[in-house]
Amino acid sequence: MIKVGDTLPSATLQEYSEVEGEGCSIGPNPVDVSKATAGKTIALFALPGAFTPTCSAKHVPGYVQHYDDFKAAGVDEIWCVSVNDAFVMGAWARDQKTGTKVRMLADGSADFAKATGLTLDLTGRGMGLRSNRYSMLVKDGKVAALNVEAPGKFEVSNAETLLSQARG
Repeated sequence: MIKVGDTLPSATLQEYSEVEGEGCSIGPNPVDVSKATAGKTIALFALPGAFTPTCSAKHVPGYVQHYDDFKAAGVDEIWCVSVNDAFVMGAWARDQKTGTKVRMLADGSADFAKATGLTLDLTGRGMGLRSNRYSMLVKDGKVAALNVEAPGKFEVSNAETLLSQARG
């Protein structure tokens, strides 16, 4: 499992951005994790699935709500990563009204989750291999803080915990 001090694995996530009005939707577009984190501070949180109860009611809204606080703490971007396809993540972004506050990034084949060692096997519940619920503060591609939830819990990966670590 990835730990504090480790460099994030080389992986490509997918992002789908909807443009309302006269514009066209954008994507899915590849996001090279190594390039996208270089020289930046990222508040990254991951969760088992889009549109799931805890993820939609608590996890994503907390990061949207604390966007300005994260920016004030020196965070350049907030990322939400989930083992879903880019189109689902785009629809969930619209549903959650993340706008430009939280980048909703798809790990469709769980490659990033596998490479970090933070997988959650929900095959018995019909959901296949997913990402564990966690948050991490990433500075220039390296893990500066990591908060991994116990199965079925939502206690340490919330926005408030990661924000306190970003303010450090």
